[in-house]
Amino acid sequence: MADESTQSIVIDAPPERIMDVVADFAAYPEWANGMKKTEVLEAGPDGRGAQVRFNLDAGPVKDEYVLAYTWAADGLSVDWTLVKGQMQKSQKGSYRLVPSGASTTVTYTLAVQLVIPMIGLFRRKAEKVIMDTALKELKRRVENAA
Repeated sequence: MADESTQSIVIDAPPERIMDVVADFAAYPEWANGMKKTEVLEAGPDGRGAQVRFNLDAGPVKDEYVLAYTWAADGLSVDWTLVKGQMQKSQKGSYRLVPSGASTTVTYTLAVQLVIPMIGLFRRKAEKVIMDTALKELKRRVENAA
């Protein structure tokens, strides 16, 4: 399995508003950098995406992949794993939310293993860019929708 990376950010919003943005897969192309198309293939009993296909085009990185999601009943976390992908052998990730007053700390964890090996230095730089982008764009989307 790939090495795991974790980053956190504080978002000025309650957890339910953040999870609503995370679960709104149809809107990802509007705010998630490089995301060209998304499609919910299967919904869970709560109506949220259980299996979702993503089409990513972030310059040199292009991929189509399907993730399976597990949403926590308390609304404070979501986990996902790779079902299938073109460029990825595996992907495991999560968002964990910890409310604190009017803000929420969001912790994003991601482990990706690519089909083609990548030199450690480049892999770590790519992970940092992906995580920074994911958290900052999520924060911007949630706070601007307020």
